[in-house]
Amino acid sequence: MTKIVTKEDIKSLYMPPVRSHKGQNGRLLVIGGSHLFHAASLWALQVASRIVDLVHYSSVEENNEIVQKLKKEFRNGIVISRQNIEEYTEEDDCNLIGPGMTRDRETEELTHNLLTKFPKKQWVIDAGALQMIRLEDIPVGAILTPHQGEWEELWKKCQMINAKCQIENINLEEQVSLFVHIYHCIVLVKGERDIVCDGSDAAVGVQCRSIAGGNAGMTKGGTGDVLAGLIAALATKNDPMLATIAGSLINKQAGDALYKKVGPYFNATDLANQIPETMKKLLSHN
Repeated sequence: MTKIVTKEDIKSLYMPPVRSHKGQNGRLLVIGGSHLFHAASLWALQVASRIVDLVHYSSVEENNEIVQKLKKEFRNGIVISRQNIEEYTEEDDCNLIGPGMTRDRETEELTHNLLTKFPKKQWVIDAGALQMIRLEDIPVGAILTPHQGEWEELWKKCQMINAKCQIENINLEEQVSLFVHIYHCIVLVKGERDIVCDGSDAAVGVQCRSIAGGNAGMTKGGTGDVLAGLIAALATKNDPMLATIAGSLINKQAGDALYKKVGPYFNATDLANQIPETMKKLLSHN
């Protein structure tokens, strides 16, 4: 049985040194948003801005204007235009792409162009970008964060183009394990029990973990965007697999802490605001 992640598994997460300086504790680029969806990428930005030193944000013009107005809420947040996106993709420690992006040709082309031009960067691929991704473009070590429906579509794509995926009657964890073995990436399938498998290092083989927790309040729109922003922020300074399982555990425990306070009556903003308190509790060495 796959081992369940506990707080002891994330104690080695990077902690900012007392004498650290600006930019030393992580630089993240968030690429997201669209003409239709404004809030999703902002939730990812909101949580990430509490963890890393520098968050760069690139969206469509309307979303960039919204963030400019809210900029005072984000620590060292810098809004950049799509014309400058490649410069920051190269510069930052981790790149998150997808929250709030629409399922269309524009998203497909932007995702394809960035992933293939910068395959050695650390990527977190979520939502719209994940739905439109070409599987052959997945960079080694990339972190994919599908919900159940998105995973089913990824698996169908794999079955269509790769004979190795044309296996029937295998369970979810077996599917994910096979997928990451083929594409040498990390996949987190979100659900009542999150499944995380890492196949990024062929020499080590596939490793899978599960994360328990969560509640009915976490079905609200935006909680997955918070998780994507959290994982991406952690991945700026941590091993990608550690960042993924830690993000899942922190997100679920933050949701459970809110449930104790207000039942299922909380939203994505509440979750983003709870995460720093939960992180402090989980990472305390006292």
